Amino acid sequence: MVATVADLKYGQKGIIKDFTEHTLPVKLMEMGCLPGNSVELLRIAPLNDPLYINLSGSHLAIRRSLAQLIELDIIEETQAK
Repeated sequence: MVATVADLKYGQKGIIKDFTEHTLPVKLMEMGCLPGNSVELLRIAPLNDPLYINLSGSHLAIRRSLAQLIELDIIEETQAK
């Protein structure tokens, strides 16, 4: 199963791997939504749409349907003791 931005939990981070469709809005790519960039889920709206994310330092609100098109490698947080 492929993880997407829509699968992230609060505070979870991932690295953009690919897009499931090549029809991603150009404006989103101009704002840094490119393979290799990091994404963190900051908040989810009360009705589960839109998602508020940190995309390489830019804070964006995107629709869940768009978030499902962005494939990720989820970063597992390791806790140092």
